[in-house]
Parts: sequence; C-alpha cells; structure tokens
Amino acid sequence: MPRITPNLWFDTQAKDAAEFYVSVFPRSRITQVSYYGEAGPRPAGTVLTVDFELDGQPYTAINGGPEFTFDEAISLLINCADQTEVDYYWDALGKGGRTGPCGWLKDRYGLSWQVVPDALGELMADPDPARAQRALQAMLEMQKLDVDALRAAADGG
Repeated sequence: MPRITPNLWFDTQAKDAAEFYVSVFPRSRITQVSYYGEAGPRPAGTVLTVDFELDGQPYTAINGGPEFTFDEAISLLINCADQTEVDYYWDALGKGGRTGPCGWLKDRYGLSWQVVPDALGELMADPDPARAQRALQAMLEMQKLDVDALRAAADGG
C-alpha cells in the first residue's frame, strides 16, 4: 500500500514552519527542500516544497500561495502519554498561536492541533457511562486538557 503523506499548504512560510515543527518534536528532521525554477510562478530560487518527518511520519510543506489557508476541518492529533507531554506540546505549539476549546489550538502558522492525553481516551471508554460522561463534561469546559482534573471529574469530584 502506498504511504500517505500529509501535504500542508502555506503561502510563503513552508520552510519556517517545517523548521519549527522539527524543533518541537523529537526524532524529527527535514529530508529535502526543493525550489522554484525559471518556470515560476514564483521567483527562481524561492522555496517550493519542504519534505520533513515528525517522529518518522512524513509531511510535505508547499509554498503554494495565499489562495488557501488552514481551518479546523483538519487538525493533527498528538496523543500525549501524560500531563508533562500535554504541557510541553501545548506551550510549544501554542506560542504565537491561538488556544481553543477541548485541547485544540492553532499554531503561529494557522495549523490546528489537538493536544490530548492518553488518559482522556481511557476515561471516555470507561465501562461506567456516568464516569465517562463526567469526564466528557469536564473536557468540554477546558482549553488545555488537565489529566488530574479529568480524572477528578470522572470520579465525581
């Protein structure tokens, strides 16, 4: 089966964004940069695409122009092992961006991320539906997700 590579459209910030993302995620790297040539439509030598990996997952960033921008219809989900990871990614990706509800944020380039602790999935799948609903209600009232607060809410606290 062919590998699926998310392709992220930027106006002119593809290289800056790729450099930022590989600085945030461990085991990440830029693998290739291509440039516009004489055929255009941008000036020769301008970055066209940047291929990069975030922890082994390939991505491509393209400087395609201002015609398209990101919206919340697509986001990248980060499954975090614990609150320390939630805090790290929330702070790193949110700097210069905008926070949203339920663990969502937009980074400085407008790309949406969901920063979610593994504990949320466990709580939402709890065999006790009342516990799961209390965790859901707590999550709906948060911006950055708080593992201890989610667990306390699930427990009825």
